[in-house]
Parts: sequence; C-alpha cells; structure tokens
Amino acid sequence: MDVTLRQLAAYAAVARAASFTAAAGEMHMSQSSLSRAVAELERTLGTRLLERDTRNVQLTPAGVEALRVADQILSTHRAGIAQLGRFLAGERGAVALATLPSLAAVLLPPVISAFRARRPEVTVRILDGLERAALERVADGDADFAVSTVARPRTPGLELRPLVRDRFEAVLPEGHRLAERPEVTWRELGGEPFLAVGADSSVRRMTDTAFAKAGVEARPAAEAANVATVGGLVAAGLGVSAMPALVHPLVPPGAWVRRPLVEPTVERHLHVVLPLRRALPPGARAFLEQLEEFRGSAYRLPEGVSWDEGS
Repeated sequence: MDVTLRQLAAYAAVARAASFTAAAGEMHMSQSSLSRAVAELERTLGTRLLERDTRNVQLTPAGVEALRVADQILSTHRAGIAQLGRFLAGERGAVALATLPSLAAVLLPPVISAFRARRPEVTVRILDGLERAALERVADGDADFAVSTVARPRTPGLELRPLVRDRFEAVLPEGHRLAERPEVTWRELGGEPFLAVGADSSVRRMTDTAFAKAGVEARPAAEAANVATVGGLVAAGLGVSAMPALVHPLVPPGAWVRRPLVEPTVERHLHVVLPLRRALPPGARAFLEQLEEFRGSAYRLPEGVSWDEGS
C-alpha cells in the first residue's frame, strides 16, 4: 500500500480544520493540490475518508481511524527527524574513545565533564588499555579515535595530531640518597634496584630505550603492570623507578619523591589518533572540539605536562 507522508499530512490538515480552504493555507499548498493528495490517499486505501458538500467536511468512520493513524505516523516521523537532527549536530549519540589509563584518569575527566554538561544526550565510552590495544581499537572501528602514545610516528591508516607531552622523572623513596639531588641521571638511576612497569607498557618501552642511550643495563628488581603498584613498592623502599609526569597522580600518596631525569631528557608525546579512511560521527567531532577548547584555554595541566604544538 503506497501511502506517502505528503498524503497523510494533507489529509490530517483537512480533517482537523474541517475545511480544504483553511488546510490549504496551513499547508502552504494550492487547494487543488491538497484535494488531489487527499483523493489519492482515498484511492489507495479504497475507501472514502471525508464526506464533502459545499460548506462542510465531515469524517467517515474510516476517516476517524485514518486521522488517528496519520497523527501517530506523522508524530513519529517528526520525532525521528528531530533526533536525527540532534545526532547530526553532535547533541546525541555516543563517543567511543580508546586511551591510556593515565589519560583516562588524569587528563580527560575535566574534558568529559565539560562535554557532558553541554551535550548530556551523548554517552562517552572510555576504552582504556595499553598503547597497542588503543591503536587496534581505532583501526578496527571499535573506537572513534584514541588518545595515546604511538611507537611509530607514521602508522598506516591512522592520522596523528599532537596533544600533550610529559617529561620522565625519577620516582624515589623519601630519604634516598638521590632524592637530595635537584635532578638525577639515567645512569645514576640504573645503578639502583629498579622497579619497572610491565613489559607491554609504553612506559616500559621508553625507560628501556632511555637506559640504553645512557649506556646502562638496568635489569628490573621487580615489575608490575600497574603504576600505582610500582609507586607503592617505591614508597616501601624496595627500589626506584621512572615515570612520566602525567601518571604521578595515579600513584597513591606515600613516602616517595620525584626528581627530573636527565642525560638524556626524555619526553613522552601523546597524540589524538584518528582513522584516515573513516568519517567521525558528529558526537566524536564535537568531543574533539571540546578537547581543542581546553588546549586553547587557561586550563592548568599537572606539573611536568604541557600542550604539544608539534614541530
């Protein structure tokens, strides 16, 4: 049964107004076009919906039911179009963001809070995990984009936009002999029992590289996947560690201190990672706009962390 929205809207206008003339004015249609649309609807349905004379328009029993159904269909259509409009404007839907635990816990919460205050109908899904998992989720389409470190600057199928950078620092037990220094070298750190983050972590990859550049073979005295666990071990006096500045808020308060690491100075660069061959949903674009707004504002980053403007 080929009934169109135009026919239903024309019929509903006539039925409510009980007048072709008044309905034509409401619909901004000529009276002949309106009459034709109603006649086509009646022909398609195979029944009369209206009884007409020179002065009056009355609904038949079929017309009463047709008006009920037409109003229901037109209301659903208007609501659906309104929802689509809000989705296209980035005001409803969902954002799936893959990121590192340190970013999920430290950098992103104020951005998400501001975003949700403006767009309460957009759900934000945070997929936190290691660097490789974050990039795979973008490539596979599970995440709209990622905020992560990237081992290789040029990664096929992905676009990288610099976001923030943070400097590696020594994490030392209170009272440790190196804690008296204003800064610590990687060679000095490598001479102590070293507590490492798990081998799959981007932090571990960077500390191993830094020790190699310093000509030190730092064999971990112990390692743990979670930086909070490593921090607890340091605070207990079991050894020293090295962490980028952004993860320090994740380490529980305790008897530990942080000092800048030098020779070499090592910075971790974090990027927004976007798919090259897939358009972002409107909500995801709106989230990135919110992130850029934070970059351009006076929002204060944790000590040792700065916005990365790229090269």
